[in-house]
Amino acid sequence: MDQWLGLTEQRFSPGVREMCCREALHCPFEVASVNLQRTAQLSLDGRTLRELVEEQGRAVEQAQQKGALRPAFTVADCRDQTLIGGADGVMVPQVTQQQKDRRRATEAAKRRAQRRPSTAAVGRPKAGSEGPFHEFKLVAFYDPDKTHCHVVGTAGDCAVAGRLMRREARRLHLAQAQVKYAVSDGAEWIAHQYQQQLPMLDAHILDYYHLREHMVKASQVLYEPDDPRAQHWQEEMMGRVWEQGSLGLLDRLCSYLRRHRTGPKHQALEDLRGYVRTRVAMTDYPAFRRLGYDCGSGPTESLCGRLTDRLKGPGMRWDQDNAEAMMALASLYHSDLWDTYWKAARAA
Repeated sequence: MDQWLGLTEQRFSPGVREMCCREALHCPFEVASVNLQRTAQLSLDGRTLRELVEEQGRAVEQAQQKGALRPAFTVADCRDQTLIGGADGVMVPQVTQQQKDRRRATEAAKRRAQRRPSTAAVGRPKAGSEGPFHEFKLVAFYDPDKTHCHVVGTAGDCAVAGRLMRREARRLHLAQAQVKYAVSDGAEWIAHQYQQQLPMLDAHILDYYHLREHMVKASQVLYEPDDPRAQHWQEEMMGRVWEQGSLGLLDRLCSYLRRHRTGPKHQALEDLRGYVRTRVAMTDYPAFRRLGYDCGSGPTESLCGRLTDRLKGPGMRWDQDNAEAMMALASLYHSDLWDTYWKAARAA
């Protein structure tokens, strides 16, 4: 009976593990424990549920790394064989070493007062994070219709994210795409990794709305916050880059720099010019529009929120490996691989 239920190597059957993971992806572990008790008569306390779910997330990570979990689609399934890439970074709250020390001291005092034995695992306790936040990296691919989407995340550095780009692009057969380009914000690490890992891309586009944010920042220095000329200036500059590209914008900025030769206004204009000058190839919006390319990174921005929504609730703090495991489970859900993974788990 245990073998039939899939319990030969794990305490819980694949069906129970799937229900726990699905529930815990959308609410805190204690709430998920109560929900499972009321709806499925599964009696699991919050701590056991958390350990189960995080362990399953690490199993998903291993399946992704070994290639046992293939994407739900390839370039051949995309409209016009077009594939768009995206990458971004998002901050996730972490448990610091100071917080861990404080928690352990409080628990030890309670245990001594209640004369309870220690339940700490043998060996060195897990270290905390150096700071209250850590930047997780996200790599995504999708088609123009947004009907196919594949996303993975990592707590690793830029180089790790770059290797994810190359690995997932290979699995999606990116090299066979008729049209292949990326849209992202202006982060230098993203541009560097695309250039290094995916040199076959037709273009790398700076997200139009990220450029607009820099334009708004400069306008707030040039004019008073309530001055209607600030909005007019933003529209003029963005209209210039949209219709003429970044070279037209740079030409227009020169006239403003001649007008403001010193002071904070000059510095704001100089910063904006420097930002655009190093991204000329990424801001040729007239050419991109003629080719029918998207110029906004909305899908990637949305995926950042969805993959980390469970990690950024009120008061939540995570160990880095546990947060990465939860992100791996979320990537299953948003890459249309949830049923595929659990079907394989039940058949194993």
